[in-house]
Amino acid sequence: MKKIAFLFMALFSLTFTIAQNTTDGLRYSTEQNIGTARFTALNGAMGALGGDFSAVSVNPAGGAVFLNSSLMLSASLFDVENKANYFNNSEKSFSDNITLNQLGGVFVINNSNEASAFKKFTIGLNFDTTKSFDNELYIAGTGNNSIGNFFLEQAQGIPLNLLQLQSGESISDLYKYLGESEGNIAQNAFLGYQGFIFDPVDPNNPSNTTYISNIANGSFNQEYAYLSQGYNSKFSINLATQITDNYFLGININTHTINFDQSSFLLESNSNPGSIVNRVGFENNLSVNGAGISAQIGAIAKIANNFRLGLSLDSPTWYQISEETSQYLESRRVFDGQTINEFVNPNIINVYEDYTIRTPAKVTASAAYIFGQSGLISFDYSYKDYSSIEFSRINNSYSASFNDLNNTINNTLQGTSIFKAGAEYRINQLSLRGGFHYEESPYQNTKIVGDLTGFSLGAGYNFGRYTFDVAYSRSEQERNQQLYSVGLTDIANITTIYSNFIMSLGFNF
Repeated sequence: MKKIAFLFMALFSLTFTIAQNTTDGLRYSTEQNIGTARFTALNGAMGALGGDFSAVSVNPAGGAVFLNSSLMLSASLFDVENKANYFNNSEKSFSDNITLNQLGGVFVINNSNEASAFKKFTIGLNFDTTKSFDNELYIAGTGNNSIGNFFLEQAQGIPLNLLQLQSGESISDLYKYLGESEGNIAQNAFLGYQGFIFDPVDPNNPSNTTYISNIANGSFNQEYAYLSQGYNSKFSINLATQITDNYFLGININTHTINFDQSSFLLESNSNPGSIVNRVGFENNLSVNGAGISAQIGAIAKIANNFRLGLSLDSPTWYQISEETSQYLESRRVFDGQTINEFVNPNIINVYEDYTIRTPAKVTASAAYIFGQSGLISFDYSYKDYSSIEFSRINNSYSASFNDLNNTINNTLQGTSIFKAGAEYRINQLSLRGGFHYEESPYQNTKIVGDLTGFSLGAGYNFGRYTFDVAYSRSEQERNQQLYSVGLTDIANITTIYSNFIMSLGFNF
């Protein structure tokens, strides 16, 4: 797995101003088609089928469909391909990751009392990687908007004396103080001032709050690199039972783990007449750890010999999140005919106050038709309202920033429908599989992030005591990505292709 080196992290600053946004909420609320090979090959359309460890993560009643006690482990090769178009320039980037993405076991207890309506009970444990964060993105092009505007806009309104070093004060000291007292916006402004990106209109007035850029208008060659790694995983305890021959009920208690690191670097150069600064490099790093809990309930009913219906409800997931950030700026300027390189390295990790996030609940309705021993077709429909994502403080105290963020989420995100279909054809011990997936955009404005579509293929062989399955899934999505939230808000069009290769080995007892 690729490692992100977080450079120059020496001191810590506890920062109380939040840095979260809508993207953070979606990052922890969405899932990918990752699971066992059979589950992946059917594109996750297994809510009415059960008998599979990842299917149990969709509908807990599926645990009672297992006929025998079983173990299964799955390994995946997850590949992401990004094509970025930025000012008529196209760039491609790739990333891949190999991991053990699923491990589970189920113990089946058959009821020896044939007169009882409860035919069996099952107890299952399963670990699933629900989302891989491994990704690489490279954007390059020549635009007419500078990264200098990012720093300039955030500096406006901040008194000059807050950005100037006092006697005996270091870059680290003042950066740390601004993080504790003013927040990340003031820290960004401080980096820009110390890097000579802008100057005060009235340099002799400590109360000056207006600034002008040292980067002249014109064209700017820009390169933006983004690297992320990590995962969102779920560990489930499943309890399920079969009632008569036709009904299955189940419940999952889930714990979730988030591990996410990202690093971005923008390099900009210009040769515009009048520019004092002609080169800027800006690095941002983020590290996130989180833990959460959720629950699921579900039921499966055999309506006829060959027809099954399923219904399940996922509660919201309640996460507690910890975040740390670091920054670094370098610039090149011309002064008195000489070229001077500036390096503004605070050597500080900003440690933000922990917060909580509630992700949306989900309801799934499923149907499956089984053609005896020949095969099956299945269909799942899910609904998830992303506008219900909610950020809050640990102690539930009021936060104007979180309140504004929650209002933004409510006004920009929407409820989405997710359609999944799968089919399986059996030739003796050999099974051939395929599936289709369609998920609506979580944004009301689908130009920000488009719909997600994909397909899957797979095969499996039952050796009796053990099974071996393979699967391939592919999905594609487009989005328009702003480089920064203010100043340099130019947009790159990103087309992302997610490919997943999975192998599963199962043992029956």
